[in-house]
Amino acid sequence: MITRGPRNLITDIDGLSVGNAQDLALKSGVTALICDKPYTASVQVLGGAPGSRETDLLAPQNTVGGVDALVLSGGSAFGLDAASGVANSLRSQGRGFEVGPVRVPIVPAAILFDLINGGDKNWGDQSPYMALGAQAAQNAAQDFSLGSVGAGAGALSANIKGGLGSASSVIEAHGVTIGALVAANPLGSTIIGDTHHFWAAPFELDDEFGGCGYPSPMPKDAKDMRIKFRDRGPAQSGTNTTIGIIATDAKLSKAECQRLAIAAHDGFTRSIWPSHTPLDGDLIFGVSTGTVDLKGSLDAMIDICAVAASTMARAVARGIYEATPQDGDIMPVWSSLR
Repeated sequence: MITRGPRNLITDIDGLSVGNAQDLALKSGVTALICDKPYTASVQVLGGAPGSRETDLLAPQNTVGGVDALVLSGGSAFGLDAASGVANSLRSQGRGFEVGPVRVPIVPAAILFDLINGGDKNWGDQSPYMALGAQAAQNAAQDFSLGSVGAGAGALSANIKGGLGSASSVIEAHGVTIGALVAANPLGSTIIGDTHHFWAAPFELDDEFGGCGYPSPMPKDAKDMRIKFRDRGPAQSGTNTTIGIIATDAKLSKAECQRLAIAAHDGFTRSIWPSHTPLDGDLIFGVSTGTVDLKGSLDAMIDICAVAASTMARAVARGIYEATPQDGDIMPVWSSLR
């Protein structure tokens, strides 16, 4: 049996906290996942236009085994500064990989493109993202907001606003919890054709994103790959991207964390049409806190990977569902479609 965690957030996994920071005039922000101690992590990139920091160290063959934090940020390449803000905050707490007398916090990051979403990006000589990253780290807690906050503050999708989403699942048979955190800013659509129904509907638990189900019959434009794409000039590489984190308390190796991230990308596929395009930088980090020993059970790993996909699909839909209107928006919010 699969149930939601008590918060229905990635922080239903003990040892994880999440902080958001955003600038509403900028229409951008940062989300930081903070680990109580270094946890095993890896990454999988399936989009054609990624932007990231310190992802090579997450390859299973490389040395560093754990991360202190993970960062999701708006701002395109400028948003990579957010990881430095998080790292500085953790360093002040004495956190980090020990090299002699020095500690270096391990803070991989991924960014999405939100530079032409109607916000004021005239920030002068210094981008605001390092400061936003530090603020996000300081705001880290087990309860946090969704929608137009953090890395989802300026997110857009094909036809409505994007947002920051999260969800959790408990696989009771294995005593394992899985959590997803995502900043949904896809080139594709999260809703079916010209309706308010989510592609992720089959995986919804307890009406967490409206309880609308699938439309019946399916609209004729359901599979239209170019429905209502926002009019913002010719498509350019890197102008979208959905980035996320999938985490579990199951004890996984670095290679298994990568397999978890690969499986979670199916959640993008089930909630966004089309996904993983050449113009998206779709990326998912996989994290294990390692408190539940699977004792080598392949059946348990198969179940975890399946639920990772459904949990991520739910998180994407929740991010869109929770988005709120702001002055200067160039896209409507989901609630306006009802």
